[in-house]
Amino acid sequence: VQLQASGGGVVQAGGSLRLACSASRRTFTNNGVGWFRQAPGKEREFVANINWNGGIKNYADSVKGRFTISRDNARNTVFLQMNSLEPEDTAVYSCAAAYGAVGSTDARLYKYWGQGTQVTVSS
Repeated sequence: VQLQASGGGVVQAGGSLRLACSASRRTFTNNGVGWFRQAPGKEREFVANINWNGGIKNYADSVKGRFTISRDNARNTVFLQMNSLEPEDTAVYSCAAAYGAVGSTDARLYKYWGQGTQVTVSS
């Protein structure tokens, strides 16, 4: 599975962006999918994950209530809607497909990783 994250950009604080994670070469409809981010000088951190059918979603405390993860298996795409963005959300956002159907907050449980997309939030 080859993953590609898109939708990043520069936005002012309080603004919104919608990231998309698309799969090619084969479908990831049976896999959990997660979003992670890494800011300069910081370790990669979990943002959100969704199970194979969208019935289970988890969020990092720092984004809960502001970000929403969803998926459209017919389009082989997972989305991350980001609202009320803060400068602290500035990072490279990457998506990953898990070994299993659920996913996890643990990056070690993800098998396929895509190139990230830069999100920059100005104050």
